Amino acid sequence: MAAEQQYIDIFLECGSAINKHSSELLNSKRAEAFENFKKNGFPTRKVEKYKYTDADELFAPDYGLNINRLDIPVNPYKVFKCDVPNMSTALYFVVNDSFYPVSQASPNIPEGVIIGSLKEFSEKHPEIIEKYYGKIAKTEEDSITALNTMMAQDGFLLYVPKGVVVERPIQLVNILHSSVDLMSNRRVLVILEENAHAKLLICDHAMDDVKFLSTQVIEAFIGDNSLFDLYELEETHNRNVRFSNLYVSQSANSNVLLNGMTLHNGVTRNMTNVSLEGKGAEIKLCGMAIADKREHIDNNTFIDHKVSDCSSNELFKYVLDDEAVGAFAGKVLVRHDAQHTNSEQTNRNLCATRTARMYTQPQLEIYADDVKCSHGATVGQLDENALFYMQQRGISLREARLLLMFAFVNEVIDNVRLDVLKERLHVLVEKRFRGELSKCEGCAICK
Repeated sequence: MAAEQQYIDIFLECGSAINKHSSELLNSKRAEAFENFKKNGFPTRKVEKYKYTDADELFAPDYGLNINRLDIPVNPYKVFKCDVPNMSTALYFVVNDSFYPVSQASPNIPEGVIIGSLKEFSEKHPEIIEKYYGKIAKTEEDSITALNTMMAQDGFLLYVPKGVVVERPIQLVNILHSSVDLMSNRRVLVILEENAHAKLLICDHAMDDVKFLSTQVIEAFIGDNSLFDLYELEETHNRNVRFSNLYVSQSANSNVLLNGMTLHNGVTRNMTNVSLEGKGAEIKLCGMAIADKREHIDNNTFIDHKVSDCSSNELFKYVLDDEAVGAFAGKVLVRHDAQHTNSEQTNRNLCATRTARMYTQPQLEIYADDVKCSHGATVGQLDENALFYMQQRGISLREARLLLMFAFVNEVIDNVRLDVLKERLHVLVEKRFRGELSKCEGCAICK
């Protein structure tokens, strides 16, 4: 039986229960998503976007689902301690795929800003959510998005109204917690109206040593002249499978920084789709992956230049050790009317062993003639001459390897626009290379 059949059966048998514990607006998208999922099934490796990750195999095991929203006893405020000190973030939690009710009001959040449960906000203000939810995450175009839309019952919402600047960084901690193998389907909706500013840090943690499979769909709508930073930090364990699809729509003169960093995982497959809808929009898209043992990290990106005078800059770096597998496929599309486009795409990869594997596929598709575009990719090993040079000056081989690997990924970290986070990431990455960081050391749930 194909892997998708079990999810088709679950939806047919439990559809009423799924709806009962969600909101009318989220429920309104399920039927179409189900039909698209039933029609297309899980993508095989014959599908270009999924050629490096076998979704059918990864979804085949029997995972539990908390459809009836049974209470899972955990107080994240007591078990979680952020590994990034002095961030002074506004802190929120999603446990598996349910928003954890905030016990106290977050200080320094401007009036009009709404942060909380997607389910609850869609019940109170359906006119706002209806305008955005499911509008760029097309279920007919991606089966993982379809499955998530079928099954997601809650999620996280960040809404910043026109002209509001949120100075304090917002931190969302996704906690995976279960005594049995579990699948979670979470949704994130970000809405920045015109002239709004916000920074969001999303951290993934696994509390228990069981198999977790998570799907995540993020939709981000960034209005005219708005500024948005999204940082994702994954620190789970090697029994965790994560599929994350991020969709971003940018209006005129908006400025967005996306920076995704994987420090620990089992299998990670990230897809990022950015649509530049208004003139003057700028996107900086970065990614960093550190993998060893038999970890697998696959990033698939698509930047769509729809109008003129926009810019995109893309930088992804991987360091792979042992038998780890990495994949990067990035496509930049410049449409006919997108004159004066400035686009740069770079993928650099370091294989520390001969058994590590990296697949890279940068692509440019250009239909305008007045543009400045470039792309490039490299896969290499540690520089033997540099290693020899450092050893000649008294640096041990192990230390020399660590220094070269750290310097290699530094460029991605330096794009972070939060100084405290940037400084802490330097420390975390160094510890990761030294084998001192098996999981987020400041987080009590990981000890």
